[in-house]
Amino acid sequence: MYSRKIQAALRKKGLNIGDRILLTKRGKKFEGLLMPQTKSGDAGTIVLKLDNGYNIGIEFERGTSLSRSRTKEPEPEKREAAYELGKKGSTDEIKFDQKKPIVSMISVGGTITSKVDYKSGGVTTLNRPTDVLLNVSEITDITNMKNILTPFTIMSESMNHTHWQSLARECARELNKRSVDGVIVTHGTDTLHFTSAALSFFLKNLGKPVVVTGSQRSADRGSSDAGMNLICSSHAALSDIAEVGICMHGNISDDYCLFSRGTHVRKMDTQRRDAFRPINEYPFAKIWPDGKISMKNDNHNKRDNKKVVEVDAKFEPKIAMLQTYPGSDPGVMEHLIKQGYKGFILQATGLGQVPSKTKSWLPAIKRATGSGVPVFLAAQTIYGRLNCNVYSEGRAALDAGAVPLGDMLAETAYVKLGWVLAHTKTMNRIRDMMLTSYSGEINPRTLVGSFLY
Repeated sequence: MYSRKIQAALRKKGLNIGDRILLTKRGKKFEGLLMPQTKSGDAGTIVLKLDNGYNIGIEFERGTSLSRSRTKEPEPEKREAAYELGKKGSTDEIKFDQKKPIVSMISVGGTITSKVDYKSGGVTTLNRPTDVLLNVSEITDITNMKNILTPFTIMSESMNHTHWQSLARECARELNKRSVDGVIVTHGTDTLHFTSAALSFFLKNLGKPVVVTGSQRSADRGSSDAGMNLICSSHAALSDIAEVGICMHGNISDDYCLFSRGTHVRKMDTQRRDAFRPINEYPFAKIWPDGKISMKNDNHNKRDNKKVVEVDAKFEPKIAMLQTYPGSDPGVMEHLIKQGYKGFILQATGLGQVPSKTKSWLPAIKRATGSGVPVFLAAQTIYGRLNCNVYSEGRAALDAGAVPLGDMLAETAYVKLGWVLAHTKTMNRIRDMMLTSYSGEINPRTLVGSFLY
Protein backbone atom coordinates (compact mmCIF):
# COMPACT_ATOMS: atom_id res chain seq x y z
CA MET A 1 0.00 0.00 0.00
CA TYR A 2 1.24 3.47 -0.87
CA SER A 3 1.93 6.14 1.76
CA ARG A 4 -0.75 8.69 2.59
CA LYS A 5 1.30 11.31 0.77
CA ILE A 6 1.30 9.30 -2.47
CA GLN A 7 -2.35 8.35 -2.10
CA ALA A 8 -3.26 12.04 -1.73
CA ALA A 9 -1.22 12.94 -4.81
CA LEU A 10 -2.94 10.22 -6.84
CA ARG A 11 -6.40 11.28 -5.71
CA LYS A 12 -5.65 14.92 -6.58
CA LYS A 13 -4.85 13.89 -10.16
CA GLY A 14 -7.64 11.33 -10.38
CA LEU A 15 -5.18 8.50 -10.97
CA ASN A 16 -5.85 4.83 -10.19
CA ILE A 17 -3.93 1.58 -10.22
CA GLY A 18 -3.62 0.39 -13.82
CA ASP A 19 -3.67 3.90 -15.31
CA ARG A 20 -0.93 4.96 -17.69
CA ILE A 21 0.82 7.88 -16.02
CA LEU A 22 3.71 10.29 -16.54
CA LEU A 23 6.01 10.83 -13.56
CA THR A 24 8.54 13.68 -13.68
CA LYS A 25 11.37 13.87 -11.16
CA ARG A 26 14.44 16.12 -11.28
CA GLY A 27 13.85 16.76 -14.96
CA LYS A 28 13.62 13.07 -15.86
CA LYS A 29 10.38 11.62 -17.19
CA PHE A 30 9.12 8.11 -16.58
CA GLU A 31 6.04 6.74 -18.30
CA GLY A 32 4.20 3.50 -17.70
CA LEU A 33 1.37 1.68 -15.96
CA LEU A 34 0.83 2.51 -12.29
CA MET A 35 1.26 -0.69 -10.30
CA PRO A 36 0.14 -1.38 -6.72
CA GLN A 37 2.70 -1.33 -3.93
CA THR A 38 3.14 -4.63 -2.13
CA LYS A 39 2.84 -4.93 1.65
CA SER A 40 6.54 -5.64 1.92
CA GLY A 41 7.51 -2.81 -0.47
CA ASP A 42 8.54 0.77 0.26
CA ALA A 43 5.31 2.73 0.78
CA GLY A 44 7.11 5.91 -0.29
CA THR A 45 8.07 4.53 -3.71
CA ILE A 46 5.85 4.56 -6.80
CA VAL A 47 6.00 1.43 -8.95
CA LEU A 48 5.65 1.77 -12.73
CA LYS A 49 5.58 -0.98 -15.34
CA LEU A 50 7.59 0.38 -18.26
CA ASP A 51 6.87 -0.35 -21.90
CA ASN A 52 9.70 -2.89 -21.98
CA GLY A 53 7.79 -5.04 -19.48
CA TYR A 54 9.98 -4.35 -16.45
CA ASN A 55 8.92 -2.65 -13.22
CA ILE A 56 10.73 0.33 -11.76
CA GLY A 57 10.43 1.87 -8.31
CA ILE A 58 10.77 5.67 -8.02
CA GLU A 59 11.01 7.42 -4.65
CA PHE A 60 8.27 10.04 -4.35
CA GLU A 61 9.92 13.17 -2.95
CA ARG A 62 9.42 16.93 -3.02
CA GLY A 63 9.22 18.21 -6.60
CA THR A 64 7.96 14.90 -8.08
CA SER A 65 4.95 15.48 -10.33
CA LEU A 66 2.29 13.09 -11.55
CA SER A 67 -0.10 13.35 -14.47
CA ARG A 68 -2.16 11.12 -16.72
CA SER A 69 -0.21 10.11 -19.79
CA ARG A 70 -1.44 11.51 -23.08
CA THR A 71 0.15 8.73 -25.10
CA LYS A 72 -1.49 5.35 -25.62
CA GLU A 73 0.08 2.19 -24.40
CA PRO A 74 2.14 0.92 -27.35
CA GLU A 75 0.90 -2.15 -29.17
CA PRO A 76 3.24 -5.14 -28.88
CA GLU A 77 5.68 -5.22 -31.75
CA LYS A 78 5.44 -8.20 -34.01
CA ARG A 79 7.64 -10.82 -32.30
CA GLU A 80 10.89 -9.03 -31.83
CA ALA A 81 13.76 -10.90 -30.28
CA ALA A 82 11.72 -11.61 -27.16
CA TYR A 83 8.82 -13.18 -29.10
CA GLU A 84 6.24 -11.04 -27.31
CA LEU A 85 2.89 -12.69 -26.65
CA GLY A 86 -0.35 -11.88 -24.98
CA LYS A 87 -2.66 -10.11 -27.45
CA LYS A 88 -6.33 -10.83 -27.09
CA GLY A 89 -7.71 -13.42 -29.41
CA SER A 90 -8.58 -17.04 -29.83
CA THR A 91 -6.52 -20.05 -30.75
CA ASP A 92 -9.26 -20.67 -33.29
CA GLU A 93 -7.71 -17.80 -35.23
CA ILE A 94 -4.50 -19.78 -35.68
CA LYS A 95 -4.50 -21.44 -39.08
CA PHE A 96 -2.39 -24.56 -39.04
CA ASP A 97 -1.14 -26.17 -42.23
CA GLN A 98 -2.83 -29.56 -42.41
CA LYS A 99 0.16 -30.89 -44.37
CA LYS A 100 2.59 -30.24 -41.51
CA PRO A 101 3.46 -33.05 -39.06
CA ILE A 102 1.15 -33.22 -36.05
CA VAL A 103 2.35 -32.37 -32.54
CA SER A 104 -0.03 -32.49 -29.57
CA MET A 105 0.21 -29.87 -26.84
CA ILE A 106 -0.83 -30.61 -23.26
CA SER A 107 -1.13 -27.47 -21.14
CA VAL A 108 -1.25 -27.77 -17.34
CA GLY A 109 -0.56 -24.21 -16.15
CA GLY A 110 2.39 -22.21 -14.86
CA THR A 111 3.95 -18.90 -15.83
CA ILE A 112 3.89 -19.81 -19.52
CA THR A 113 0.08 -19.62 -19.42
CA SER A 114 -0.05 -16.48 -17.26
CA LYS A 115 -0.13 -12.72 -17.66
CA VAL A 116 0.32 -9.74 -15.38
CA ASP A 117 -2.83 -8.45 -13.71
CA TYR A 118 -2.22 -4.71 -13.65
CA LYS A 119 -4.89 -4.16 -11.01
CA SER A 120 -3.26 -6.38 -8.42
CA GLY A 121 0.30 -6.39 -9.70
CA GLY A 122 0.37 -10.17 -9.53
CA VAL A 123 0.42 -12.84 -12.20
CA THR A 124 -2.86 -14.46 -13.20
CA THR A 125 -3.87 -17.31 -15.51
CA LEU A 126 -4.81 -16.55 -19.11
CA ASN A 127 -8.50 -16.88 -19.95
CA ARG A 128 -7.55 -20.06 -21.81
CA PRO A 129 -4.13 -21.58 -21.22
CA THR A 130 -3.80 -22.37 -24.92
CA ASP A 131 -3.91 -18.63 -25.70
CA VAL A 132 -0.15 -18.73 -25.16
CA LEU A 133 0.07 -19.79 -28.82
CA LEU A 134 -1.26 -16.45 -30.01
CA ASN A 135 1.35 -14.38 -31.86
CA VAL A 136 3.66 -17.38 -32.23
CA SER A 137 2.88 -17.76 -35.88
CA GLU A 138 6.24 -19.48 -36.45
CA ILE A 139 4.72 -22.65 -35.00
CA THR A 140 2.35 -22.91 -37.97
CA ASP A 141 5.42 -23.16 -40.21
CA ILE A 142 6.72 -26.07 -38.15
CA THR A 143 3.79 -28.21 -37.09
CA ASN A 144 0.06 -28.79 -37.24
CA MET A 145 -0.77 -28.46 -33.54
CA LYS A 146 -4.40 -29.49 -33.87
CA ASN A 147 -4.58 -31.46 -30.61
CA ILE A 148 -4.46 -29.00 -27.69
CA LEU A 149 -5.45 -30.47 -24.33
CA THR A 150 -5.88 -29.04 -20.83
CA PRO A 151 -6.44 -31.95 -18.41
CA PHE A 152 -5.95 -29.62 -15.42
CA THR A 153 -4.49 -26.21 -14.62
CA ILE A 154 -2.29 -25.74 -11.57
CA MET A 155 0.84 -23.86 -10.53
CA SER A 156 3.59 -26.45 -10.34
CA GLU A 157 4.50 -25.98 -6.66
CA SER A 158 1.07 -27.45 -5.81
CA MET A 159 1.47 -30.57 -7.94
CA ASN A 160 1.70 -34.08 -6.54
CA HIS A 161 2.02 -37.59 -7.91
CA THR A 162 -1.64 -37.73 -8.99
CA HIS A 163 -0.99 -34.89 -11.44
CA TRP A 164 2.06 -36.72 -12.81
CA GLN A 165 -0.05 -39.85 -13.30
CA SER A 166 -2.81 -37.95 -15.10
CA LEU A 167 -0.27 -36.22 -17.32
CA ALA A 168 1.45 -39.52 -18.17
CA ARG A 169 -1.86 -41.02 -19.27
CA GLU A 170 -2.63 -37.98 -21.46
CA CYS A 171 0.84 -38.17 -23.04
CA ALA A 172 0.45 -41.87 -23.80
CA ARG A 173 -2.97 -41.38 -25.41
CA GLU A 174 -1.56 -38.76 -27.75
CA LEU A 175 1.68 -40.60 -28.49
CA ASN A 176 -0.21 -43.75 -29.41
CA LYS A 177 -2.16 -41.93 -32.11
CA ARG A 178 -0.46 -42.96 -35.34
CA SER A 179 -0.81 -39.46 -36.77
CA VAL A 180 0.96 -37.73 -33.86
CA ASP A 181 4.73 -37.24 -34.12
CA GLY A 182 5.42 -35.89 -30.65
CA VAL A 183 4.02 -34.20 -27.54
CA ILE A 184 4.76 -30.83 -25.94
CA VAL A 185 3.84 -30.32 -22.28
CA THR A 186 3.60 -26.70 -21.06
CA HIS A 187 4.13 -26.53 -17.31
CA GLY A 188 5.22 -24.27 -14.44
CA THR A 189 8.97 -24.06 -13.99
CA ASP A 190 9.25 -24.43 -10.20
CA THR A 191 8.89 -28.22 -10.24
CA LEU A 192 9.35 -28.83 -13.96
CA HIS A 193 12.26 -31.22 -13.35
CA PHE A 194 10.20 -33.34 -10.92
CA THR A 195 7.54 -33.81 -13.61
CA SER A 196 10.07 -34.58 -16.34
CA ALA A 197 11.61 -37.23 -14.08
CA ALA A 198 8.18 -38.71 -13.32
CA LEU A 199 7.24 -38.91 -17.00
CA SER A 200 10.62 -40.51 -17.71
CA PHE A 201 9.78 -43.40 -15.37
CA PHE A 202 6.04 -43.58 -16.05
CA LEU A 203 6.21 -43.73 -19.88
CA LYS A 204 7.64 -46.98 -21.17
CA ASN A 205 8.66 -48.00 -24.70
CA LEU A 206 8.87 -44.44 -25.99
CA GLY A 207 9.27 -44.06 -29.72
CA LYS A 208 8.51 -40.33 -29.97
CA PRO A 209 9.72 -37.21 -28.11
CA VAL A 210 7.97 -35.82 -25.05
CA VAL A 211 9.09 -32.21 -24.69
CA VAL A 212 8.40 -30.45 -21.38
CA THR A 213 8.68 -26.66 -21.45
CA GLY A 214 7.64 -23.52 -19.62
CA SER A 215 8.71 -19.93 -19.22
CA GLN A 216 10.39 -17.89 -16.54
CA ARG A 217 8.46 -14.74 -17.47
CA SER A 218 4.78 -14.34 -18.21
CA ALA A 219 3.60 -14.30 -21.79
CA ASP A 220 2.77 -10.56 -21.93
CA ARG A 221 6.20 -9.36 -20.79
CA GLY A 222 8.52 -7.92 -23.41
CA SER A 223 11.27 -10.23 -22.17
CA SER A 224 9.10 -13.35 -22.09
CA ASP A 225 10.84 -16.57 -23.06
CA ALA A 226 7.54 -18.34 -23.77
CA GLY A 227 7.49 -17.87 -27.53
CA MET A 228 10.99 -19.07 -28.31
CA ASN A 229 10.70 -21.98 -25.89
CA LEU A 230 7.55 -23.12 -27.70
CA ILE A 231 9.14 -22.74 -31.12
CA CYS A 232 12.26 -24.70 -30.14
CA SER A 233 10.10 -27.30 -28.39
CA SER A 234 8.16 -27.78 -31.63
CA HIS A 235 11.40 -28.62 -33.42
CA ALA A 236 12.41 -30.95 -30.55
CA ALA A 237 9.04 -32.72 -30.75
CA LEU A 238 9.73 -33.54 -34.40
CA SER A 239 13.32 -34.62 -33.82
CA ASP A 240 14.78 -38.12 -33.71
CA ILE A 241 15.23 -37.93 -29.90
CA ALA A 242 12.63 -40.33 -28.49
CA GLU A 243 13.04 -39.29 -24.87
CA VAL A 244 11.36 -37.19 -22.19
CA GLY A 245 13.28 -33.94 -21.95
CA ILE A 246 13.09 -30.28 -20.99
CA CYS A 247 13.51 -27.65 -23.72
CA MET A 248 14.22 -24.13 -22.45
CA HIS A 249 16.47 -21.14 -23.21
CA GLY A 250 20.16 -22.03 -23.50
CA ASN A 251 21.45 -18.54 -22.67
CA ILE A 252 20.04 -15.23 -21.49
CA SER A 253 19.56 -14.02 -25.06
CA ASP A 254 17.18 -15.41 -27.68
CA ASP A 255 19.83 -17.46 -29.46
CA TYR A 256 19.00 -21.13 -28.87
CA CYS A 257 17.40 -23.60 -26.47
CA LEU A 258 18.80 -26.69 -24.78
CA PHE A 259 16.92 -29.99 -24.94
CA SER A 260 18.09 -31.94 -21.89
CA ARG A 261 17.32 -35.37 -20.47
CA GLY A 262 14.32 -35.34 -18.14
CA THR A 263 16.19 -37.14 -15.36
CA HIS A 264 19.39 -35.06 -15.58
CA VAL A 265 18.17 -31.47 -15.70
CA ARG A 266 17.42 -28.97 -12.95
CA LYS A 267 16.22 -25.42 -12.38
CA MET A 268 19.37 -23.55 -11.31
CA ASP A 269 18.16 -19.96 -10.96
CA THR A 270 14.99 -18.29 -9.74
CA GLN A 271 14.63 -15.81 -12.63
CA ARG A 272 17.12 -16.31 -15.45
CA ARG A 273 15.67 -17.45 -18.75
CA ASP A 274 18.44 -20.03 -19.06
CA ALA A 275 17.77 -21.43 -15.56
CA PHE A 276 17.40 -25.06 -16.68
CA ARG A 277 20.76 -26.75 -17.07
CA PRO A 278 21.78 -30.34 -17.78
CA ILE A 279 23.48 -31.80 -14.70
CA ASN A 280 26.36 -34.30 -14.88
CA GLU A 281 25.91 -34.80 -18.63
CA TYR A 282 25.59 -32.86 -21.86
CA PRO A 283 22.17 -31.85 -23.20
CA PHE A 284 20.76 -33.93 -26.01
CA ALA A 285 20.96 -30.96 -28.33
CA LYS A 286 21.09 -27.24 -28.95
CA ILE A 287 18.01 -26.17 -30.89
CA TRP A 288 17.68 -22.87 -32.73
CA PRO A 289 14.35 -21.17 -33.56
CA ASP A 290 15.01 -21.66 -37.27
CA GLY A 291 15.06 -25.43 -36.78
CA LYS A 292 18.81 -26.01 -36.71
CA ILE A 293 19.67 -28.84 -34.29
CA SER A 294 23.20 -29.45 -33.04
CA MET A 295 23.51 -32.80 -31.27
CA LYS A 296 25.61 -32.83 -28.09
CA ASN A 297 24.70 -36.22 -26.61
CA ASP A 298 23.93 -39.25 -28.76
CA ASN A 299 23.04 -41.43 -25.77
CA HIS A 300 19.29 -41.49 -26.40
CA ASN A 301 16.57 -43.65 -27.87
CA LYS A 302 15.88 -43.07 -31.54
CA ARG A 303 12.48 -42.32 -33.01
CA ASP A 304 10.32 -45.33 -33.86
CA ASN A 305 6.74 -44.28 -34.57
CA LYS A 306 5.57 -47.89 -34.52
CA LYS A 307 6.23 -48.32 -30.82
CA VAL A 308 3.23 -48.42 -28.49
CA VAL A 309 3.78 -46.43 -25.31
CA GLU A 310 2.87 -48.12 -22.04
CA VAL A 311 2.00 -46.26 -18.84
CA ASP A 312 3.53 -47.57 -15.62
CA ALA A 313 2.53 -44.81 -13.20
CA LYS A 314 2.29 -46.64 -9.88
CA PHE A 315 3.61 -44.43 -7.09
CA GLU A 316 4.09 -44.66 -3.32
CA PRO A 317 3.62 -41.13 -1.92
CA LYS A 318 4.77 -41.89 1.64
CA ILE A 319 8.40 -40.97 0.96
CA ALA A 320 10.53 -37.99 1.94
CA MET A 321 13.60 -36.11 0.77
CA LEU A 322 15.64 -34.80 3.68
CA GLN A 323 18.82 -32.75 3.82
CA THR A 324 21.57 -33.30 6.35
CA TYR A 325 23.42 -30.22 7.58
CA PRO A 326 25.34 -29.07 10.65
CA GLY A 327 23.01 -29.48 13.60
CA SER A 328 20.34 -31.36 11.66
CA ASP A 329 18.15 -33.63 13.79
CA PRO A 330 17.79 -37.28 12.72
CA GLY A 331 14.63 -37.40 14.84
CA VAL A 332 12.81 -35.96 11.84
CA MET A 333 13.29 -39.22 9.97
CA GLU A 334 12.21 -41.32 12.94
CA HIS A 335 9.11 -39.16 13.38
CA LEU A 336 8.16 -39.65 9.72
CA ILE A 337 8.61 -43.41 10.02
CA LYS A 338 6.09 -43.37 12.88
CA GLN A 339 3.77 -41.51 10.49
CA GLY A 340 4.00 -44.39 8.04
CA TYR A 341 6.72 -43.16 5.67
CA LYS A 342 8.25 -46.00 3.71
CA GLY A 343 11.50 -44.63 2.29
CA PHE A 344 13.95 -41.72 2.32
CA ILE A 345 16.34 -39.83 0.10
CA LEU A 346 19.01 -38.17 2.24
CA GLN A 347 20.95 -35.35 0.63
CA ALA A 348 24.41 -36.09 1.99
CA THR A 349 27.38 -33.76 2.23
CA GLY A 350 30.50 -34.13 0.13
CA LEU A 351 31.07 -37.60 -1.27
CA GLY A 352 28.31 -39.15 0.84
CA GLN A 353 28.79 -38.23 4.48
CA VAL A 354 26.12 -37.69 7.12
CA PRO A 355 26.66 -36.23 10.63
CA SER A 356 28.14 -39.02 12.72
CA LYS A 357 29.53 -37.36 15.86
CA THR A 358 27.09 -34.75 17.22
CA LYS A 359 23.43 -35.58 16.52
CA SER A 360 24.57 -38.62 14.59
CA TRP A 361 22.26 -39.87 11.84
CA LEU A 362 23.82 -43.32 11.87
CA PRO A 363 21.57 -44.93 14.56
CA ALA A 364 18.43 -43.58 12.84
CA ILE A 365 19.57 -44.93 9.47
CA LYS A 366 20.40 -48.30 10.99
CA ARG A 367 17.02 -48.56 12.73
CA ALA A 368 15.20 -47.54 9.55
CA THR A 369 16.93 -49.97 7.23
CA GLY A 370 16.78 -52.71 9.85
CA SER A 371 13.00 -52.36 9.97
CA GLY A 372 12.60 -52.47 6.19
CA VAL A 373 12.58 -48.74 5.45
CA PRO A 374 15.19 -48.01 2.75
CA VAL A 375 17.50 -44.99 2.99
CA PHE A 376 19.33 -43.74 -0.10
CA LEU A 377 21.97 -41.04 -0.42
CA ALA A 378 22.12 -38.34 -3.09
CA ALA A 379 24.61 -35.48 -3.39
CA GLN A 380 23.53 -32.12 -2.07
CA THR A 381 26.33 -30.57 -4.12
CA ILE A 382 24.07 -31.14 -7.19
CA TYR A 383 27.03 -31.78 -9.51
CA GLY A 384 29.30 -34.79 -9.08
CA ARG A 385 28.81 -38.35 -7.83
CA LEU A 386 28.99 -40.06 -4.46
CA ASN A 387 31.78 -42.33 -3.27
CA CYS A 388 31.20 -43.33 0.34
CA ASN A 389 34.42 -45.34 0.49
CA VAL A 390 36.74 -42.32 0.62
CA TYR A 391 36.03 -41.11 4.18
CA SER A 392 35.37 -43.13 7.31
CA GLU A 393 32.13 -41.21 7.87
CA GLY A 394 30.91 -42.35 4.46
CA ARG A 395 31.86 -45.93 5.22
CA ALA A 396 29.94 -45.66 8.48
CA ALA A 397 26.84 -44.59 6.51
CA LEU A 398 27.24 -47.66 4.31
CA ASP A 399 27.58 -49.88 7.36
CA ALA A 400 24.37 -48.38 8.77
CA GLY A 401 22.56 -49.47 5.61
CA ALA A 402 22.43 -46.29 3.51
CA VAL A 403 22.87 -46.80 -0.25
CA PRO A 404 24.57 -44.11 -2.39
CA LEU A 405 23.02 -43.38 -5.79
CA GLY A 406 26.04 -42.32 -7.85
CA ASP A 407 25.37 -39.17 -9.85
CA MET A 408 21.57 -39.34 -9.66
CA LEU A 409 19.96 -36.00 -8.83
CA ALA A 410 18.17 -35.85 -5.48
CA GLU A 411 14.89 -34.76 -7.10
CA THR A 412 15.08 -37.59 -9.61
CA ALA A 413 15.93 -40.03 -6.82
CA TYR A 414 12.87 -38.88 -4.87
CA VAL A 415 10.55 -39.52 -7.82
CA LYS A 416 12.22 -42.81 -8.62
CA LEU A 417 11.92 -44.07 -5.03
CA GLY A 418 8.17 -43.46 -5.05
CA TRP A 419 7.92 -45.34 -8.34
CA VAL A 420 10.10 -48.24 -7.13
CA LEU A 421 8.30 -48.67 -3.79
CA ALA A 422 5.00 -48.98 -5.67
CA HIS A 423 6.44 -52.06 -7.42
CA THR A 424 8.19 -53.90 -4.59
CA LYS A 425 8.58 -53.94 -0.81
CA THR A 426 11.57 -56.31 -0.75
CA MET A 427 14.71 -54.48 0.41
CA ASN A 428 17.11 -56.23 -1.97
CA ARG A 429 14.78 -55.66 -4.91
CA ILE A 430 14.31 -52.00 -3.93
CA ARG A 431 18.08 -51.55 -3.83
CA ASP A 432 18.57 -53.28 -7.19
CA MET A 433 15.87 -51.18 -8.90
CA MET A 434 17.19 -47.92 -7.46
CA LEU A 435 20.67 -48.75 -8.77
CA THR A 436 19.38 -49.73 -12.22
CA SER A 437 19.31 -46.93 -14.79
CA TYR A 438 15.88 -47.02 -16.45
CA SER A 439 15.84 -43.56 -18.04
CA GLY A 440 19.46 -42.49 -18.12
CA GLU A 441 19.28 -41.29 -14.51
CA ILE A 442 22.60 -42.91 -13.57
CA ASN A 443 25.68 -42.34 -15.71
CA PRO A 444 28.67 -44.71 -15.50
CA ARG A 445 30.97 -41.67 -15.66
CA THR A 446 30.69 -37.91 -15.75
CA LEU A 447 32.43 -35.88 -18.44
CA VAL A 448 34.44 -32.92 -17.18
CA GLY A 449 32.97 -30.56 -19.75
CA SER A 450 29.43 -31.08 -18.46
CA PHE A 451 30.11 -29.11 -15.27
CA LEU A 452 28.29 -25.74 -15.39
CA TYR A 453 27.41 -26.41 -19.03
